[in-house]
Amino acid sequence: MDHDQKEREQHGRDAKDLRKMGYAQELLRDMGGFSNFAISFSIISILTGATQLFGYGLQHGGPLQMSVGWLLVSFFTMMVALSMAELASAYPTAGALYHWSSFLGGRALGWFTACFNTMGQFAILAGIDWGLANFVIGLLGLPTKPATTIAVYAALLFSHALLNHLGIRIVAWLNDFSAWYHIAVVFFLLIVLGRIGFAQPVSFLFKFSSSDGFRPSYSFLVGLLLAQWTLTGYDASAHVTEETNDPRRNAPWGIFIAVAVSIVFGFLMLAAITLSIPDLAQATAFGDNALIEVLKLRLGPAMGAALVWLICGAMWLCGLGAMTSASRMVFAFARDGGLPGHALWAQVSKKYRTPVNAIWGLFVCAMLIALSVQAYSAVLSIAVLSLYISYGLPIAARLYARARGHGGDIGPWRLGRFSTPIAIVALLWIGCITVVFVLPPNEGAGKAMAGLLAALLAIWFGRARARFKGPRYHIQ
Repeated sequence: MDHDQKEREQHGRDAKDLRKMGYAQELLRDMGGFSNFAISFSIISILTGATQLFGYGLQHGGPLQMSVGWLLVSFFTMMVALSMAELASAYPTAGALYHWSSFLGGRALGWFTACFNTMGQFAILAGIDWGLANFVIGLLGLPTKPATTIAVYAALLFSHALLNHLGIRIVAWLNDFSAWYHIAVVFFLLIVLGRIGFAQPVSFLFKFSSSDGFRPSYSFLVGLLLAQWTLTGYDASAHVTEETNDPRRNAPWGIFIAVAVSIVFGFLMLAAITLSIPDLAQATAFGDNALIEVLKLRLGPAMGAALVWLICGAMWLCGLGAMTSASRMVFAFARDGGLPGHALWAQVSKKYRTPVNAIWGLFVCAMLIALSVQAYSAVLSIAVLSLYISYGLPIAARLYARARGHGGDIGPWRLGRFSTPIAIVALLWIGCITVVFVLPPNEGAGKAMAGLLAALLAIWFGRARARFKGPRYHIQ
C-alpha cells in the first residue's frame, strides 16, 4: 500500500470519527504530527513571551525570576498540559476545550469555557502583536507615539489575518518553518553570547532583585507572569484537530512536546541572556527595552540589533499561529450557535476552506482590546487568566465526572493512574495564578476579569441559557 493510499484511508477514518461527534469535515485536513506540534510551539514562542517580559522579570525578581521562577512555572504548566493532552486524545474537535467541558460537565460549563477561551485568544493575539509593534518601533527609531504604535500593530495584525484567510497549507508551512526558526535563533543566540563570554558567574542566576517597591516574596510572585505568559497557548494543537491527520495521537503529542521543548530551550535562553547582563541596576532601569539594550551592550549595536530583529521574526510567526488557533475556536463556538451572529462567524470559504469571517472578526476584536486596556502587563494577565480558566474548567469537569463514577471517553494517549493526581495539581496551580495575576501592578486585569465574569453571567441567565444547545455530541 503506497503512502497516498494510506493517507486517504487515514483521512477517511478521521472524517468518520468526526461524524460520530456530530460534525462534517468542512476544514481541510492537511496537517501532520509535526505541523500540529509546530503551531503550539510557535504560539508558546519562547522568543516572544520571555523576551517581551524580560524587563518585567528584572523589575519583579531579577535573575532569580529567570531561573527559579521559570522552573517553578514550568513544572506546574506541564501538569496542566498533560491533563489537556489526555482530553485532546479523547475529543478531537475544533471546539477543543469548549467541547470537553460540554461533554463532561454539561452545556453551561461548555459555554463559559468557550467564552473564557475566546476572550483569552483575543487577548493573547493582541499581546503578541502589541509587544512586537513596540520592538519594531524601537529598532526603527520611530517616534513612540500612540498613533505610531497603533499603525504598526494594525499592519502586523492585518498580515496575520490575510495569510490565515488564504489557507491552512500556507499557515501550516510557515508554522513548520517557525518551529525550526525558533530553535535555530535560540542556538545562534547561545553560541554568540557564549563565544563572547558571560559577564556574570552562574551564581548570578540565583540573585534576587526588584525595583517595584514590594516585599521580596510578593515581588517574586507577581513576576511569575513572565514565565506563565510565555508558557501559554499550547491549546492550539487541540484547536486544529479537525485539520490534523490522526488527531487522537498527534494532538496530545503536539501539546506535550511543544511544552517540553519550550521549557528546555526557554531556560537555556533566559540563563544565557541573564548571565550576559553587565550591570543589573542599569539593565533593570531600561524597563521594557531591557532585552534590546542588554544585547546591544554585550554584543555591540549592530550585532545586538540583528539578534533582536531575528527575535522579532519569531514574534511575527507566533502571532500568525495565534490567529490560526483563535479563529478555529471562534468558528467552532459559532458553529454550535454560541456567538451572536453565529451564522456569519461559522462560514467557511469554499475556495480556501478557512473560517474567513472568524479571522477578520478577530482582527477587529484584537484591535479593540489593545485600544481599551492601557497597561501592557494587564493585557497579558487577561490573556493568561482567561486561557488558564478555560484550561481548568474541562479538567475539573473530568475530575467531577470520575467522582460520579464515569470519566467520559478515553483516547489512545492516556496518563493511567497518574491522571487524577496530575489533574488536581493542575487545578491548584490554576487557582493560584488566578489570584496572583490580578494583584498590583496588574489590578487592571482583575477589574477586567470581574467585569467579564459579570457580563457572562448576565448573558447566560438572560439569553444564552434558553437558546444555546451546546455541541452536537452527547451532553451529560
